Amino acid sequence: MEVPIYNKAGEVVGQAELNDRVFGQPMNGGLVHQAIVHHQANQRVGTANTLRRGEVAGGGKKPYRQKGTGHARQGTTRAPHYRGGGIVFGPHPRDYSQDLPQKMRRLALRCALSQRLREDRLRLIDELAFEAPRTKEAVALLSALGLDKTLVVTPELNRNVYLSARNIPGAATTYAALLNIYDVVSHAALVMPVEAARRLEQRLAPAEKS
Repeated sequence: MEVPIYNKAGEVVGQAELNDRVFGQPMNGGLVHQAIVHHQANQRVGTANTLRRGEVAGGGKKPYRQKGTGHARQGTTRAPHYRGGGIVFGPHPRDYSQDLPQKMRRLALRCALSQRLREDRLRLIDELAFEAPRTKEAVALLSALGLDKTLVVTPELNRNVYLSARNIPGAATTYAALLNIYDVVSHAALVMPVEAARRLEQRLAPAEKS
């Protein structure tokens, strides 16, 4: 698959051949949805907690005598129907994590990347480097490529690129080893140098063992 390579001015300066196994994968909506749910579930910390009636402080004294008041009998003010009482079916700490085979995770990510390429929302650039953090340069780059709400993918952690793009509304940065399905689907477009695409090919379509 031949894909144009752009420079920082938004001009086509060459062509790159990408692996069809990574960037030419048919869309599988059900699998992509499953992978997104898996990712989001694994991000949940599961620390929400409420107190049951036996865990709420106080309530040791009977609020009023058993008989002769005209009211229903009550044993404690920490019952669930009292203000300040325990919670009946509230949340408690739990593990929300899910399992999904690595092959399915990789395939879902390949589907998402391929879909962005088919939509012409994935741009390869010849070079992505800033001598120093410059938000103005990052804005100019994305503007030249005609993209918004963009995820910038670098071959490896690049502090200058991160600092240059972090204040741009809707933009985010990551690098090839950490790219996940949620990053791809939650941004309208992707920008990456050719080297980052090669890293993704090595990660998502490793060479078959002979």
